[in-house]
Amino acid sequence: MGGEVAVELKLLGVAAILGLVQLLWAAAAARRQQDLKWAAGPRDTPMPITGVAARLHRAFWNFAETFPFFAAAVLGCAAAGRLGGDLTVWGAGLYVAGRALYAPLYASGVPLARTLVWFVSMIGLAMLLFALVR
Repeated sequence: MGGEVAVELKLLGVAAILGLVQLLWAAAAARRQQDLKWAAGPRDTPMPITGVAARLHRAFWNFAETFPFFAAAVLGCAAAGRLGGDLTVWGAGLYVAGRALYAPLYASGVPLARTLVWFVSMIGLAMLLFALVR
């Protein structure tokens, strides 16, 4: 059968799982403020969320904004045969670690640390993109 799966591709899978977990976490928190009847309906009347639920919602959408770039960078590096180097392994690791820490920090309302781990994830993404275009 096939060989070992590259660590960067495994981290892409981990990132996808993180996104799903964040989506479910945000939805569960929102349902505490928005009833199931509203959630199951057409949602024509807005029912805003606040506090932790709103922070989890924003954290998920922040993930959703960056994940396509991460996926494209990892898959592009795979297609170009550039996986396995320090830039791609560390870049993917930094992205996933930053994204894993971001949502809990945001939910907790920790402003500076949240921004720093977001920046770490962006450094990781930049490393992957650099590996792809160099």
